[in-house]
Amino acid sequence: MADKNTSSTSSAYRFGVFQINVAARELRKHGVRVRLPGQPFSILTILLEKPGEVITREEIQKKLWSSDTFVDFEHSLNSAIKKLRAALGDTAENSRYIETIPRVGYRFMAPVEEVTAKGGSAADAHPATSGSSVPGAAELSSSRRWPVVLGVFVALIVAASAYNQWFHGWLGTRPAAERVMLAVLPFENLTGDAGQEYFSDGLTEEMIAQLGRLDPDHLGVIARTSVMHYKHTEAQLDQIARELGVQYVLEGSVRRDAGKVRISAQLIQMKDQTHLWARQYDRELSSLLALQGEIAQEVANEIELTLGQRHEGVAAGPQLAASPNSYEAYELYLKGRYFWNKRTKEGFEQAAAYFQQAIARDANYARAYAGLADTYGLLSTWYMVPHSEFIPKARVAALKALQIDEDMAEAHASMALIAENYDYDWVTAEKEFRRAIQLDPGYATAHQWYAEYLSWQGRFDEALAESERARRLDPLSLIIATDHGQILFLSRQYERAIEQSRAVLEMEPAFPRVYSVLIDAEVQSGKFADALADSERFRRTVGSNVDLWELQAYINGRAGRQAEARHALAKLNQSLRPSEPGKVPLLLTAYLGTGQIDEVMALLQKAYSEHSNALTMLKVDPKYDPLRSDPRFQDLLQRIGLAGGTVARHVAGQ
Repeated sequence: MADKNTSSTSSAYRFGVFQINVAARELRKHGVRVRLPGQPFSILTILLEKPGEVITREEIQKKLWSSDTFVDFEHSLNSAIKKLRAALGDTAENSRYIETIPRVGYRFMAPVEEVTAKGGSAADAHPATSGSSVPGAAELSSSRRWPVVLGVFVALIVAASAYNQWFHGWLGTRPAAERVMLAVLPFENLTGDAGQEYFSDGLTEEMIAQLGRLDPDHLGVIARTSVMHYKHTEAQLDQIARELGVQYVLEGSVRRDAGKVRISAQLIQMKDQTHLWARQYDRELSSLLALQGEIAQEVANEIELTLGQRHEGVAAGPQLAASPNSYEAYELYLKGRYFWNKRTKEGFEQAAAYFQQAIARDANYARAYAGLADTYGLLSTWYMVPHSEFIPKARVAALKALQIDEDMAEAHASMALIAENYDYDWVTAEKEFRRAIQLDPGYATAHQWYAEYLSWQGRFDEALAESERARRLDPLSLIIATDHGQILFLSRQYERAIEQSRAVLEMEPAFPRVYSVLIDAEVQSGKFADALADSERFRRTVGSNVDLWELQAYINGRAGRQAEARHALAKLNQSLRPSEPGKVPLLLTAYLGTGQIDEVMALLQKAYSEHSNALTMLKVDPKYDPLRSDPRFQDLLQRIGLAGGTVARHVAGQ
């Protein structure tokens, strides 16, 4: 954004119930800050300079976009006007503030009052205390510029000094173990091209990773899954901070043009929504990785990571050592992660293709191999592809990543996933999980997977504590919240598991994984009518007839309705394809319901021969309690390394 070209003769305006502080780049309604991105904010200041006059689209273009910047101007301006109207509660059809003059431009319709320091405006009540100028601040006429600049400079020094003293004092009152929490909101894509979303999303994820590795003992950074909930939303910053439990927010935008990139970023303290720091960077795309480290370091320095001591010279994390030899490989990696995060079979397939292309560009790009390992691992453990075919591919990719960079947390977590789900090697799995967390304590997925591992061992106190760490780092993640419910179920806390599962469904009624946890807990609690109703809801929302027959065979069988259970089991067998990747787990659940123990044991033996992850919960899953005295079952537990010890039926505090 060329916000620096925006001119203004006043630092603050008032109109209707709104007040705007141009220098601080704040718009407030009834004194409450309204989130307004850079371009819409700049357009508003342009219109407010000449209320009642028509401002042509060409005038706006000249002020916001330089002539040598390539951008879809029409799309970008229309999008910015739409966001501005949404922030003001305005519409083109029934406008109170911004009138559209067809094919010409726009006019600000409402009365506008310029607010001075003597006027006691909200702008004075909410000053910016940035340590540097904010891009887009008003330019003054040459006769007035230098006295005002000098005054602003002195004011900034005073404000910075006051902030520094306050911050040291505030940190001194905080417990040493308490971490500051930061959220990196999705960077806004200002290219005017929706096909570039992977780039802005990738930059967001990279900034999260860079900041998360700087000083995890004192700074916690919310994971990507949670912050992406706020992409393209009008949620206010105070609401976001409340929902994520953070004290700071980093927000910004990105625009790329040919071989160049422009990134704007600002750090906001949520206690009073003060802008602590803002920068704009214009760089070559080839230097993007170094720029991310630079931004991370400046943010870290600003919030005084080590409880009041400057954290000078902190490296931006081990991942920079694994940087690609070409920007093209890095961009392909970003595309791969973009599709991987969709968590669908089609998304995983596209992700694998992009990771492979990145490797073709740079055969020593460790992160691309780690991405490929993650992709093959989840395709397998989610029963989207044959387990015995793709887990070995995941192992090859993860080992290659570690050969190139032995300090890559993601690759260690992938190795742990393979060790527990395919090798039944529990010692190696725990070692690899611990190593991944040691390398990157902010990696929420490593905490999540380690919590699962601990629960499968019957170590429920540790599992719930680890799960809480994952939830703290990624509070809006559906899968982490669901797995927390699974741990509660495995520890025989059925009512809490039901409550947790319903909380997930309130967030997303179409999240398939949570239904199995909910229904399992309802069956164990004897709530068979609820379980049947939820199985129907599952089929209507996201499931299929195959899922319905599996669940109804299990629920009816456990409820003593054997005729209905056998009917559902027959329907299930008729519906399953011979090559169905998830065939064994589906039949296991159904036969457990009908009580056909010999068939269950035969399926378990088949799962063992296929190295299936359907066996990972055998030690603790309540569904298998009727089999625990069977010698065949005990022999299987011995072979997969889960024999010995007792399953805790209660945890501390239950």
